[in-house]
Amino acid sequence: MNGYQYVVLRCVPRVEREEFLNVGVVLYSEAAGFLASAAHVDDERLRALDPGLDPAQVRRALRGVEEVCRGEGRLDLAVGARATAYGTREAADTLGTRFGLLRAPRSTVVQPGPVHGGLTEDPAAELPRLLAAYVG
Repeated sequence: MNGYQYVVLRCVPRVEREEFLNVGVVLYSEAAGFLASAAHVDDERLRALDPGLDPAQVRRALRGVEEVCRGEGRLDLAVGARATAYGTREAADTLGTRFGLLRAPRSTVVQPGPVHGGLTEDPAAELPRLLAAYVG
């Protein structure tokens, strides 16, 4: 069994209303060397939450998450020197670093929820199960 961590991705069109719709999942297993995301955007539910929201914008944000998982997108944020309370340190481009970026709180339309964990034999099979359970 491999341990894993995951976050549910939420579409939060207007943070002041504190309303959101789950639209994806990011799953990371260090032991299995696995990091991937899966998403499902329901246009009708998004419009019910915020009629002015463009579902294409949400899909673009979710594609960006997929790119980071694959190591193709926004890596400039993940590598290089990082300032810390104790000086600077080098941050390597690893699956763990990428997951750290994806799970970090942010004020954008697509936001990660809290980090949860579990055990699985097959992280690739667990991802669609989590998507069905939390996104639909």
